[in-house]
Amino acid sequence: MAEGSSTRADRAAYYERIARKNMAPLWESLHNLVPRTPQPRCVPAMWRYNDVRADVMEAGTLISAEEAVRRVLILENPGLPGQASITQTLYAGLQLILPGEIAPSHRHTQSALRFIVEGSGAYTAVNGERTTMHPGDFIITPSWTYHDHGNIEAAEGGEPVVWLDGLDIPLLRMLDAGFAENYPAATQPVTRAEGDSYARFGNNMAPVRHVPANGNSPIFNYPYERSREALDQLYRFGELDAWDGVKLRYVNPATGGYPMPTMATFMQLLPAGFQGKTYRSTDSTVYSVVEGRGTARVGDQEFHFGPRDLFVAPSWQPVQLAALDDAILFSYSDRPVQAALGLLREER
Repeated sequence: MAEGSSTRADRAAYYERIARKNMAPLWESLHNLVPRTPQPRCVPAMWRYNDVRADVMEAGTLISAEEAVRRVLILENPGLPGQASITQTLYAGLQLILPGEIAPSHRHTQSALRFIVEGSGAYTAVNGERTTMHPGDFIITPSWTYHDHGNIEAAEGGEPVVWLDGLDIPLLRMLDAGFAENYPAATQPVTRAEGDSYARFGNNMAPVRHVPANGNSPIFNYPYERSREALDQLYRFGELDAWDGVKLRYVNPATGGYPMPTMATFMQLLPAGFQGKTYRSTDSTVYSVVEGRGTARVGDQEFHFGPRDLFVAPSWQPVQLAALDDAILFSYSDRPVQAALGLLREER
């Protein structure tokens, strides 16, 4: 047979034969494996909190926090059905804990963040220290640290509390690096007073002989009131980026890096009337609206957002943000991983 004269039937038969030997022709898939630009399977999507809140609360009538271990509704990207993923590297979910409940203590290699959406009375414990949760607080439970959650009784002022869970589950699933372990009791012993870690590391100071043991922040609660104050001050001082408004990243005070090695977290202020320029970057980003109303144009989608709404911007999709009134957005992405591997790109 002359070179290049094979028929479709010849090739199909050949592909079938080599498939039985666990081989496949690269030339049939090269364009997908090495694309000209990122081609994410996840798509721009939005979850309006007013539309999903009732579903979150209904979960509280169907299963207890103890039975569920973590009573969470996964925010699943429409482009990744059945994969428990909001992007190809990130997970997101809305967790509910009711007054008087305890979500049992466990640990896992996946890093996790909690961003408090609504309610008061709940707390989380990490490495022997408890912290009270307030809306807008950013809390971390680093890889392989025991953590449990609880809520005071309704008679003591406890309310249903909802927070956004963000984890690197899809990334660790791809790496096959997941481990988990339950604590022997429902809760871990509290061995440090509330605020201990913030007193040691949250005031531009650190214990004299502290040596960072890993890439995780020694602070595990970043209070919203302090983040909000920093954004307000910078705006008053005249800081306003044409793409981001006023945007800050959360830091590990011991290293200056990100609070956890696999996820970056940010808080930004879009002042009333702000019309941001369009940008794009390779890190997929999940947004949670804290305050205000505005518009997010992501790819070919336009989302009109309000308080507590969530939306996702996939890799390399054009993003433009605008605000009707002062808007505060929390966000997280896989930026540290991409930066460490030399893969991060931005266009603005």
